[in-house]
Amino acid sequence: MKIGNLINAFQPAKGVPPQQLWPFLRWSLAGAWPVLLAAALISGFAGAMEAGTAYILGEVIDTAISSGPDGFFTSQNLLVIFGALGFFLLLRPVFFGSAAAMNAIVVQPNVNPLVLSRLNRWTLGQSVRFFDDDFAGRIAQKQMQTASAVTSVTTEMINVVAFALASLVGSMALLGSINLWITLLFGFWLVGYFTLIRWFLPRVRQRSGKRAGARALVSGQVVDTITNIKTVKLFAHSSHEEQSAQEAMVSFRDTALHFGRLAATFRFCLMCMAGLLPVLLIGATLLLWRSGGASEGDIVAAGAVSIRISQMTGWVSFTLMSIYSNLGEIENGMKTLTRPDRVEDSATAKTLEVSAGEIEFDAIGFAYGRDVGGVQELSLTIRPGEKLGIVGASGAGKSTLVSLLLRLYDGEVGRILIDGQDIAGVTQDSLRSQIGMVTQETAMFNRSARENILYGRPDASEEDLIWAAQQAEAHEFIKDLEDSQGRKGYDAFLGERGVKLSGGQRQRIALARAILKDAPILIMDEATSALDSEVEALIQTALERVMVGKTVLAIAHRLSTLSEMDRIIVMEKGRIAESGSHDELLALGGLYAQFWARQSGGFICTDETGAAAAE
Repeated sequence: MKIGNLINAFQPAKGVPPQQLWPFLRWSLAGAWPVLLAAALISGFAGAMEAGTAYILGEVIDTAISSGPDGFFTSQNLLVIFGALGFFLLLRPVFFGSAAAMNAIVVQPNVNPLVLSRLNRWTLGQSVRFFDDDFAGRIAQKQMQTASAVTSVTTEMINVVAFALASLVGSMALLGSINLWITLLFGFWLVGYFTLIRWFLPRVRQRSGKRAGARALVSGQVVDTITNIKTVKLFAHSSHEEQSAQEAMVSFRDTALHFGRLAATFRFCLMCMAGLLPVLLIGATLLLWRSGGASEGDIVAAGAVSIRISQMTGWVSFTLMSIYSNLGEIENGMKTLTRPDRVEDSATAKTLEVSAGEIEFDAIGFAYGRDVGGVQELSLTIRPGEKLGIVGASGAGKSTLVSLLLRLYDGEVGRILIDGQDIAGVTQDSLRSQIGMVTQETAMFNRSARENILYGRPDASEEDLIWAAQQAEAHEFIKDLEDSQGRKGYDAFLGERGVKLSGGQRQRIALARAILKDAPILIMDEATSALDSEVEALIQTALERVMVGKTVLAIAHRLSTLSEMDRIIVMEKGRIAESGSHDELLALGGLYAQFWARQSGGFICTDETGAAAAE
């Protein structure tokens, strides 16, 4: 096995990510702990080399003084000479090189993708409501920020904390070999040093968490503006968006200043402590030397140790400050990403098998946790192969009904059956793989036209891909596409959210994707709303062919698109108010007939003001 593969960088984590810091870190790094502990051990050995360096120097100085200029390079000093050469030319390079290799090849390249893949996998499993309640840019920022912070904490704990602790233990042992009182003096200094750290670092962690939250808010605000840049320009609101971003930036600046003042004070105190250590240790050893209690080599050893630890003090303390800063960022990201807001498969979930395509809503109810809205104990059976139109004013419950069928939400009461199978007892992936959907707000990836269409069936052949595009009347305009990188036709990228295409073109690619998926159940939510009359006529013909043999649910405000449906239901306040064919509902003279009469340009009037005006 290659050394870079000691950690499986994409190993899935077991269980739910905890919402407490240390359990969350254990979850994030599960499976990597043996390798991380080995890396810390190697780093510790390298740290112990610091005390060994001072000891070797002291021995060389004492030997040189006792032997004199002419007697040092003699056979009786070979052990000291070759011991020093072996230490500096072999042991130090081996341990320091091994520690560097573990950090650069094993830990850093693998810990970040390990944590990021786990956070991304967990986030993708969150419910639609989780994403509706936050900025897309902020969620992405939190994933990257948290993974980076965990990686930094891990590498710094190994490379600095393990190294420094081993150095301190080795230094205590070395000073103890010189004189017990010097060891106690060093211990007294360590107590003051750790007291300083104990006071500052929790405050660093707290202020860092606030700074991380403010920074993510800036990122979310900017990404939200850029994502909707056309709307910003159309409404001439650049100054408004600039002001909103600036308000977020002011908050971030304030938290950064608050953090900076604390960091500057911490640094000043550290420099005072670092300057005190050589004075204490070298001064005490000189006093012992004057009274005959220490040798010249002891002075060199104590001086080397004190200067090295003094230098290390700033390095270690700033690293600890960085660790605590990153812990604050981890806590902030953890609270954002691990909040449980999920639709989970049951432990015994099975794969949905669709043989006929019958759908039954059995007294299903869902109101988004409120007392009103959504769907109210609705019962409806859609026969295999039936084409059902769904009509209703905005807020009547049409989209909620579809969302419940797709299990984007779990019903609060009742159940939904497909061919007799309760969808609460099947896996979500198997459920959604049996349902094709085309929505009014077409979802496009900033990928090639080919990849966007193949999203319906990734293993489809090129011939099937082109056939689906032709059925959706998309093939001709796709052939003429070209992006800024010179990619043409099906290889051309469509821009973020398909921004390079017209609304009708986006909808035709979405139709091609659904056609290619060829699922037994088809949902159309205003599937042709962005098409002009000529293209819509062509698409309607294609859809009629595609709908053959499928169970279809079609939501539309343009009632003319539903006139050929087998049955139409009219929803009002989350319930079915009317049901029948187009002609039957017109003859009934109820809500549907009123919608039909009120249409201007073929759309339902969806608010009370418009309805009153129409009357």
